[in-house]
Amino acid sequence: MAVWDDPDVDLLYEINGLAESAPGWADRTMQFVGQYGVFAGLALLGILAWWRVGRRKETREEAVAAFAGLMWTPLAAGVALLVNIPIRGLVQRPRPFVEHKGLDVLVRRVDDFSFVSDHSTLAMALAVGIFMVHRRYGLLGILLAVLVGFSRVYLGVHYPTDVVGGLALGAAVALLLAPVAIWVLTPLARSLARSTRAGAIVWVGPTRHEAREKVTSALREEPVEQASGASDSGSGTEPAQRRRGGPDDSDLAA
Repeated sequence: MAVWDDPDVDLLYEINGLAESAPGWADRTMQFVGQYGVFAGLALLGILAWWRVGRRKETREEAVAAFAGLMWTPLAAGVALLVNIPIRGLVQRPRPFVEHKGLDVLVRRVDDFSFVSDHSTLAMALAVGIFMVHRRYGLLGILLAVLVGFSRVYLGVHYPTDVVGGLALGAAVALLLAPVAIWVLTPLARSLARSTRAGAIVWVGPTRHEAREKVTSALREEPVEQASGASDSGSGTEPAQRRRGGPDDSDLAA
């Protein structure tokens, strides 16, 4: 009777109760998501973010700052897990299946404490780290982190507040410690960028085709009056030379 007086437990039973009527493939999917699948997805998003920032940043210094942020991302996840150790020891909240009957536990039962969720903490720290470098991939990562939190409740191994606490902890560690961490990691990223062998890991720069496209787009956006005035002043060959891909284009592309 007291179970349903607690909104946290109420929501636990509601979410975990979905497993009773769900088909077997849905349960297996949630098991995969809640254990390993989301982290594989976050790793892929991190690789995509690294690839994009290394090619799209206009200058080496911009790429260095972004790469330092990417180096901080897995470190933030590790620090968040370390911070969670004393929190678990202080709160000492048992797993929900220990104190509440009738839960459908879909993964192996563990004996450690429940608050806060390690999986949610780790996933959100990774997602926020990616978000600081690449907004679009970071938002996808945050959605995946929320999904892994939901799956932990669905699997019957965490309360909803365990998940909320984990998401908050991961985000807080990744954001609050980022300025100091990136300040420390930037010299390392800069050294890698200057290295002959490892420089491409940090920054490849826009391709020649991309650079030429940017120059062409900029020329098309020039006011008609400016182009007309340049022609009247006796330098009419210069705009034509730029449009054909003259020396200015080659320098920028290089």
